[in-house]
Amino acid sequence: MAILIFDCDGVLVDSEAIAEATLVALLGEWLPDLDVDTLLSQALGMTTAHILAHLEGLSAHRLPTDATERVDETIEARLARELQAMPGVAAAIETVDLPKAVVSNSRRRRVLASLATTGLDVRLDGAPIFTAEQVARPKPDPALYRLAAETLGVAPARCLVVEDSVSGVTAAHAAGMTVIGFTGASHIPPGQAERLHEAGAWRVIAQMRDLEPLVAAWRVQRRSG
Repeated sequence: MAILIFDCDGVLVDSEAIAEATLVALLGEWLPDLDVDTLLSQALGMTTAHILAHLEGLSAHRLPTDATERVDETIEARLARELQAMPGVAAAIETVDLPKAVVSNSRRRRVLASLATTGLDVRLDGAPIFTAEQVARPKPDPALYRLAAETLGVAPARCLVVEDSVSGVTAAHAAGMTVIGFTGASHIPPGQAERLHEAGAWRVIAQMRDLEPLVAAWRVQRRSG
């Protein structure tokens, strides 16, 4: 059995621009000595806690003790009002005839809320969801992808992953999976396709309509390899 695994933020839902704008606003207040906008572009795909710890280490200021929870709650409130599914992803989910799963560095409650808000929970029809709380070291460490493969009983070589971040591509590639990079989200910076290739992406697409042909090509390659 082969399986198609989606990251959530920036792949299934166009959430990263909302999350980034929220972080810029809050961190501009808490860490005023940093160029938060520039630094966040380098932290795509990391957990909120890791982003905050990294940026606090660069600043002369200290974050509030409840900063992670405040950031997550503020982001999730905005997502509930503004979030949209990635263009074309619903059709891609239905077109690709493979079992599916979701592997995200976000906390589980955000993933569940994002899928429900956009209606993708119905499209995914009970697909297993794996989130950062389940491992000690989230992406870019491969632990979360390895956990997904082990839990699902699927060899990593039979897992095809769609990721938008260097962190996510690095994690899935290190776990022994084939990765398709995705650059169609609204937050993607220039040069991201090259960065995803360098991190180990097999192919990179900018539109979800290109996913099904690549899945078909991957299946043919696996059978002939």
